[in-house]
Amino acid sequence: MITSLIIDDELFAREELADLLSESSDIEIIGQCSNAIEALQMITKLKPQLIFLDIQMPRITGIELIGMLDPDIMPRIVFVTAYDEFAIKAFDNHAFDYLLKPIDEKRLQQTLNRVRKDLQPKSVNIIAPEQLTHLPCYTGSKLKVVSIKEVEFVFSDLSGVHVATDKEQAHTHLTLKVLEEKTSLIKCHRQYLISPEAISEIDVQETGAEVTTVSGAKVPVSRRYLKPLKQMFGFL
Repeated sequence: MITSLIIDDELFAREELADLLSESSDIEIIGQCSNAIEALQMITKLKPQLIFLDIQMPRITGIELIGMLDPDIMPRIVFVTAYDEFAIKAFDNHAFDYLLKPIDEKRLQQTLNRVRKDLQPKSVNIIAPEQLTHLPCYTGSKLKVVSIKEVEFVFSDLSGVHVATDKEQAHTHLTLKVLEEKTSLIKCHRQYLISPEAISEIDVQETGAEVTTVSGAKVPVSRRYLKPLKQMFGFL
């Protein structure tokens, strides 16, 4: 079931939309609100997956309400408006979709189909959090969860991507690109990422540099990454 909330200051509009939604067996209306203040409390408490939100409401508009929501509980937002010019602005405010009043039943079904598709399970790369705090790794048949705080560096070779801590090395199915984008690790070589906290010494060489980690491991640094690495620690 897709839990949903209807937010509109007009009772007739709420009842009309509720009637249309009742035709869809997988849509559960868990509440109706007549203003943004009431809606904010209900969204925080019930955490609906989907809200139908009127744009023009007294005191606090639907668009203003969106800016008050916690991103961690942000539902799919479908703006409902009688004014076509608001539709474009709706997408600028992260609306999932919009419906024009009076609501066309066919158009509503198109929106619901989009919601259903969007709520289907997705690959790890799509649903992963913005920042990873732990890495899924493996050594042989053992599955391991490694805290990003323990990682000194990661590197790739023909056999895959390897995660190195001060105690051991493990393998991971995550790519270097994902690790660079979603962790605090920084690129120091085409095939290496390193944790700034793990750097103990930088040995500058003609072709680049070599980093010694706090555990004594050696990590290569390409010339193109040497300058930003030195600047990170205040070296000119």
